[in-house]
Amino acid sequence: MRVVGHLKSGKSCLANLRQSGALKLLFPRRVSGLEAVMINTAGGITGGDRFSISVEAVGNCHMTLTTQAAERVYRAQPGQTGRMDTRLRVGTGARLNWMPQETILYNHCSFQRHLTANLAKDATLLVVEPLVFGRIAMGEVLSNARFNDCIDIRRNGQRLYYDAVRLHGDITAKLSRPAVANGANAMANLIFTAPDAGRHLTFLRDALPDTGGVSLIGDDLLVLRMLAKDSFVLRKSLLPILDRLTDNGLPLCWRL
Repeated sequence: MRVVGHLKSGKSCLANLRQSGALKLLFPRRVSGLEAVMINTAGGITGGDRFSISVEAVGNCHMTLTTQAAERVYRAQPGQTGRMDTRLRVGTGARLNWMPQETILYNHCSFQRHLTANLAKDATLLVVEPLVFGRIAMGEVLSNARFNDCIDIRRNGQRLYYDAVRLHGDITAKLSRPAVANGANAMANLIFTAPDAGRHLTFLRDALPDTGGVSLIGDDLLVLRMLAKDSFVLRKSLLPILDRLTDNGLPLCWRL
């Protein structure tokens, strides 16, 4: 999938769209800016699946991508891994919000995702990736699963942020360790880079629970990580933060 947004007659709108396979985009009406909702018509991700997403915002465009609902990563056959590769480009004066809803890992899943972003000097980017380790209501534990995650963000070719997570085997047992997650079953990673990112620091620190932290790196990069006992508690903390960072532009599907 490839989607490009640009500014036309003072409005952010779609410039180009190519899509095939199970991943589709819908464009809600009656929203400000350009908002796209990703739908996986396959119903989830399993071993052997390959998804590739390329998103570009140019010419002062303001663009938001989210998902219709939580993404599910199902059991994989031995030796098979599902992949999600995302490439983001944000041009001069443009803004891109990458805001998928929760990714839920199922027991015996095998999933690898990689997000790269390239930004112009004055571009704004918001990335949030909520993650849920099994379904507590179903009594599910991740006794045998594989999850690899990598986020790489650069501005004008210079690396701003790099983060990698690798969890294999009995993930639930690993998360139960006090120095790892102390039994938390949900996590969110949030990166916000903008020329005025620092003005949000005090608000975010006040809004975060004891299981979260945020740092201002340099003058224009906020990095936040949060743990929670389940997805409901995680979302309850995330919503006011995302509403603030999107200037009260949280997508409707996040509020349902």
